[in-house]
Amino acid sequence: MMAEEFSEPAVVRDNRRIDPETGEVREQAPAQPTVGGPDDGADSYSGNTEVDEANALAAQRLDELQRLNAEYVNYKKRVDRDRDVAKNTALAGVAEALLPVLDDVHLAREHGDLTGPFVAIADKLEATLARFGLERYGQDGEPFDPAVHEALMHSHSDEYEVATCVKVLQPGYKFGERVLRPARVAVADPQG
Repeated sequence: MMAEEFSEPAVVRDNRRIDPETGEVREQAPAQPTVGGPDDGADSYSGNTEVDEANALAAQRLDELQRLNAEYVNYKKRVDRDRDVAKNTALAGVAEALLPVLDDVHLAREHGDLTGPFVAIADKLEATLARFGLERYGQDGEPFDPAVHEALMHSHSDEYEVATCVKVLQPGYKFGERVLRPARVAVADPQG
């Protein structure tokens, strides 16, 4: 009965590379695929390791890319900010160089010497500089502020409760928040 249970013939494979009878190297037979062998778990495990390594590498590359992108954005902001500062500095320099011309125009206008076509030229010059950000300031009666006013004369008066600019001797000019020249004024301090 036992012989009937094992009806398939036994297969013997000699996997040695050298033939013991001839002493020569045998040709390798192509490996036959095995189904459900003990190596299946090892292959899937090494595949998971490769996937894990690839995922780790991808995460590292993504982190590097995000860091480089953030550095680029910060660089671009810094360059834009520096460009704006350089532009404003250049414009302020040009405006500051033209302050004596504007003073002459202002004095000529106050004394009635600005007539004819020069009125239009003076208006265009002042409008152009104002368009680029130059602002003239200083009015009689405004409170004295040492940050934007330069006191050339002092007097005392009962009319004022705080130090007040009673006469603007020369207007001041600002470019944005930067004071190019403080307004030169006569100041009345309160009595007492």
